Amino acid sequence: MERAVPTSPTAANRSCENLECYMVLMQAEKTAIGSICFLAGPFTLLENALVLGVIAATATLRRRPTYLFIASIALADVFASCFFTISFLDFHLFQHSDGPTPYLFKLGGVTMAFTSSVGSLLLTALDRYLCIHQASSYKVLVTRRRALLCLLILWSATIFISFLPLMGWRCHTGLTPPCSRLFPYINHGYLACWTSFTLVLLTLILCAYALILWKAHRHESSMTSLHGGTGHARMRMDIRLARTFGLILLILVGCWLPALSFMLADVSVILTHTQQRAFAFCSTLCLVNSAVNPLLYALRCRELRVALLQLLQRLCVIGRCKKTTQDLPPGIHFTEEISCTAITEHEIPANGTMPLHSVSEMVNN
Repeated sequence: MERAVPTSPTAANRSCENLECYMVLMQAEKTAIGSICFLAGPFTLLENALVLGVIAATATLRRRPTYLFIASIALADVFASCFFTISFLDFHLFQHSDGPTPYLFKLGGVTMAFTSSVGSLLLTALDRYLCIHQASSYKVLVTRRRALLCLLILWSATIFISFLPLMGWRCHTGLTPPCSRLFPYINHGYLACWTSFTLVLLTLILCAYALILWKAHRHESSMTSLHGGTGHARMRMDIRLARTFGLILLILVGCWLPALSFMLADVSVILTHTQQRAFAFCSTLCLVNSAVNPLLYALRCRELRVALLQLLQRLCVIGRCKKTTQDLPPGIHFTEEISCTAITEHEIPANGTMPLHSVSEMVNN
């Protein structure tokens, strides 16, 4: 039998006496959401771990502030794939009821991962804006030390904000108002502050990309008039940039806005079980955003793709060396003539190294 849905706000308040009023998914909805999490979770973990491995294994990328920000996005999305998938399935599918402290600890991990992901997206957008708006002084403004300092401040702030409920900013009335109907033990005030903070981050990202597009349009217009070119090439460049940034912003807003809208509604009105079930689906879109981030921000960069191919090439060479060693008869050892060596960066052909690209070139590539 399905759980009865409250027909009035008063009945809704009385029904929240235990965690069962938060476990509102029906069997078909559990199957659908479970399939999304089981598919998106491991895929998100693997692709973001791949991005982190490539950046960590390539010295030239580790020294670039741009790729430090991309690595921060990948690290946050790795945490999101682990914390969100495990916590969400444990609560909604397996209906495991935790006490306040274990639940708030797991929720803090999920909040930390998603907040750090959005914050890292903002740092990446600002980095791209400075790269095109302050091109002549970009290397002086955005240094590796400053990038690491920004990431340290970002992660410290997100960890502090995420675990505020665990440190005491929680609902002290049990599960009754002013407790959230979406998250047990969460105070409406904290939920409103975190949702507003995330909306501010998303707004700043939108503004940064709008300024990048406007600056790129002005740059292409000035180059066309200076060199006497036709407006057709400029229009094609503007269209490509608009399509790329439009795709980035559409995915970002489409994945985050539904869940944030339900959180804001939860602060002001009492949500029904139908709305709670809709929020459960919308929250999985945040995991989908973490799965898409490497494709939008990392693997679109030509330098990172080249580094990935070089890393795979070195791994293949090492694998062939081990296989050759195992196939040798006993008593025969490698000499300098038959030993295998991994490909180094100095042995890569000139056409395999990539110059520093401008933002528009990076986006188009």
